[in-house]
Amino acid sequence: MKRSFYHYLMTLRGPNSSDEEQVFANNATKDIQFPKHSDSYEEISDYLEMNVDYLNNMDIFDQTWQKYLENNR
Repeated sequence: MKRSFYHYLMTLRGPNSSDEEQVFANNATKDIQFPKHSDSYEEISDYLEMNVDYLNNMDIFDQTWQKYLENNR
């Protein structure tokens, strides 16, 4: 079974405040409205662009999404 992007993102959490992916994952943990069951790039991208202020640059999401795709085959 394919895991959701959120599930993958939770594997990236950690204490390193200089690692952009870890910061993204840590903040997503606190976001109760994050689309936790989605594996749709468009749905998650739209949500992040319209609803969050903890992601300074969508490139971070794009890079993390690529790793998600590679790890979720």
